[in-house]
Amino acid sequence: MTLETSERDVAAPAASILPVDVPAYVRALSFADLPPDVVRQASRCLLDLIGVAAGGARTPAATLVNRFASREMASADCEARLLFDGRRASRAGAAFAGASTIDALDAHDGHVLTKGHAGVAVLPALLAAIDGGAPCDGREFITCVVLGYEIGTRAGIALHGSVPDYHCSGAWNALACAAIVGRLLRLDNAQLREALGIAEYLGPRGQILRVCSYPSMLKDGSGWGAHTGITAALLAAQGFTGAPAVTIESDASHPLWSDLGKRWRIREQYFKPYPVCRWAQPAIEAALALARAHRFDASDIVRVEIESFREAIDLGSRCRYPATTDDAQYSLPYAAAAALAFGRVGAEEVDVDALRDPRVTRLLDVIALAEDEDFSRRFPKERWARVRVTLADGRLLASEPARARGNPENPLGDAELVDKFRALAASALGMPRALRIEALVASIVEDPAAFAALIDDLMSPVSTPS
Repeated sequence: MTLETSERDVAAPAASILPVDVPAYVRALSFADLPPDVVRQASRCLLDLIGVAAGGARTPAATLVNRFASREMASADCEARLLFDGRRASRAGAAFAGASTIDALDAHDGHVLTKGHAGVAVLPALLAAIDGGAPCDGREFITCVVLGYEIGTRAGIALHGSVPDYHCSGAWNALACAAIVGRLLRLDNAQLREALGIAEYLGPRGQILRVCSYPSMLKDGSGWGAHTGITAALLAAQGFTGAPAVTIESDASHPLWSDLGKRWRIREQYFKPYPVCRWAQPAIEAALALARAHRFDASDIVRVEIESFREAIDLGSRCRYPATTDDAQYSLPYAAAAALAFGRVGAEEVDVDALRDPRVTRLLDVIALAEDEDFSRRFPKERWARVRVTLADGRLLASEPARARGNPENPLGDAELVDKFRALAASALGMPRALRIEALVASIVEDPAAFAALIDDLMSPVSTPS
């Protein structure tokens, strides 16, 4: 049975048809309910998202959305500061700009079954609500982070099971934002149910595969997901109706929600080692493994063949020669070429200056792409790629099948995540400020002063280090 059910399936109040009363769970979850490893994972997600936000704050997309939000999304009643910008907008506007800033650098965490991202919207929505006056301390903040991942991940899996089209993350992470902001605003069960329904209905059901083929600043729609989620909570608080959220209340979705508080979906998130689409990362791993094993120079390469799953092969297929960082982040050929040319793929390697490097442009001319049907069958639970390189001396080098690193089964260690954070944050904020934020994230559960200082630091403008 699909999730496209009749009105009869979803018309009853949530408490009478759901194995778990989701609005009640949203309101009742406490910090004491969280297992220690879940708290630790939330802190890891938080640090990683902040690093990506700092790196993203220097992109053209972030400049545009911050200017737009501060000018066009003002509020007469309640405003919040913009993430790493400091100007003010409505709470929904601040969340829109913050999520768009994180989305501008495709290095944030995700979940294989959602084929997308929860934290990118959860963090900015939380910050906007708190900076807009919602009471919160460090423990409540971490609880809301966890709750956002639990609601968002399940909503994403449910949505992908309910409709034939593959929609952007904003279509479902809007529900996560509605839940956590509704909690902070002290909505009751009935109001939260309405908020979840509003967020589901109004969430941006963007055609993500269009952006994969034609990259742009639209990215994964998470800016509008965060905006919609906050808007949904604020509307529900005033009596606006929108229930039910079919992805929560339909019969087919019940198994996804019955394990709330038992199965922690935040444990299942992956972390990206590289700031490009996750689908391109297996090819990066394969290319780097070949380069390490055989120590050839990029100038020796005369042909590169990449085999991967269909969605990865299509990634940037109509944009072989990227002109912007947004193009580069959604291009499988560019990701592999950068890995082979530079020996790494970080924020600098997707900057516009790197796109014009002759070592990269030469490799783009000799890359061939092909679908591997077995890899396609394994997607989305598994993402694989294989790379073959032909050298000028006639040698043909073939990688082993490679997976992207950072999944729960092949995780990035704490040290690698910290190194990633410092590399992204220090380039935008300077190392002293980056280290201060890192220390504050580690202290917010126990130190109220640390939590307040962290909020202020995150809402202060980026300054380019001298």
